[in-house]
Amino acid sequence: MSEMYRDAAARSDAAVLTINPVFARPGEATALPRFELPEAMMASDTAYQIVHDEAMLDGNSRLNLATFVSTWMDDNAQRLYAEAADKNMIDKDEYPATAAIEDRCWRMLADLWHVRDPDNTIGTSTIGSSEACMLGGLALKRLWQERRRAAGQSTETPNLVLSAGVQVVWEKFCNYWDVEARYVPVTEDHLVLDGHELEQYVDEHTIGVVAILGQTYTGLYEPVQQIAAKLDEIQEATGVDVKIHVDGASGAMVAPFCQPDLTWDFAVDRVNSISTSGHKYGLVYPGVGWVVWRDRAACPESLIFHVSYLGGDMPTLALNFSRPGAQVLLQYYQFLRLGREGYRAVQQASIDVATYLSSAIAELPPFELVSTGDTIPVFAWKLVPGERNWDLYDLADRLRMRGWLVPAYPMPDALSDLVVQRIVVRMGLSRDLAELLLTAIREEVDFLERLSAPIPRDAPRTNFTH
Repeated sequence: MSEMYRDAAARSDAAVLTINPVFARPGEATALPRFELPEAMMASDTAYQIVHDEAMLDGNSRLNLATFVSTWMDDNAQRLYAEAADKNMIDKDEYPATAAIEDRCWRMLADLWHVRDPDNTIGTSTIGSSEACMLGGLALKRLWQERRRAAGQSTETPNLVLSAGVQVVWEKFCNYWDVEARYVPVTEDHLVLDGHELEQYVDEHTIGVVAILGQTYTGLYEPVQQIAAKLDEIQEATGVDVKIHVDGASGAMVAPFCQPDLTWDFAVDRVNSISTSGHKYGLVYPGVGWVVWRDRAACPESLIFHVSYLGGDMPTLALNFSRPGAQVLLQYYQFLRLGREGYRAVQQASIDVATYLSSAIAELPPFELVSTGDTIPVFAWKLVPGERNWDLYDLADRLRMRGWLVPAYPMPDALSDLVVQRIVVRMGLSRDLAELLLTAIREEVDFLERLSAPIPRDAPRTNFTH
């Protein structure tokens, strides 16, 4: 058979979904089109088995050490999730109890993050920290535009200053909202944005600076207080007053409990807004994020929509419209269930596992740590220089064969030649599981070190996407 006909046959086979007759009810089809709606109905048990079996190929999410997203909640949370799965968060008038709980949650976060006046602030839930970042960035842009218009100045060519190590949401923000992204390079001496040479990037068109509390590449915190001090110097020299958005996707739900003496939140006067992910170290299943502004003046009225709520007015902010309400209830459940004491215990346990793993990995001769996991429970390592027949991508492949997802990827920008490997420790990765992971890493490193020739590679490397 020619190559053309083999390809056509393969496409034809791929377009058909074959069902094991054991699972199908008598009279049901045992072959279905894969990319078209089937003509007839089938029993729910059969449909369930088809979806269940294919989803099994995703593997065990608990062993996914690439994701920051929560992969475990307790039985009562599961019950609450099922009971509230039909609630639409945007329907505040139809679901007033859920709307009230949403309001309580962001106010709890405002208190946790040291907002100055609880009665003069605003916040909202979002579909995740990405939407929360978008809203924080939009507020900065609108505030800048309003100031410029009031002064009779041009609102053209706004820019946002951020580390080259930011999560991809900020690249999207700048693309979608016509803002120039000014990336401060990541170097070996400055792995995070720390204020070094910040004056070269900030000018009168800068809408704000993004500070990351828990960089996705390494888990390191960017020093918010230090960045603010540099912006103070810039304002004194130039008159340009630039505010900060703290992207606390992970760290904003860790630092208050495990690093309470760290100054990073609304205690820093230049912090305009803070975003976080409820479904990361907020310990909720995927589908919820949060953003809070230091006061009402920090969030332009033009971003706020008003809806009727129990005969009154409820301000609402969102880029998405219909979205899950269940995860907001799960966030409130976790706040009630754990409290400050529980969050501190859970996050510190994850940090303890992360630092245990990082110290053990640091003892392996091929590796050198880039971070240790003592900020958020995330750490990365690199290969020490030397001739060898394998790299970190090979180790990632070997671990994947054993069910563990431990990504390898290049650092950004000026450090793109440096490949690192990273572990994200979440609630659910126990010390016992960590021991099993270490065993797997040691065994696979031993296997790779004994290779007499490089592993053949037919396809180009695909990089892990942040």
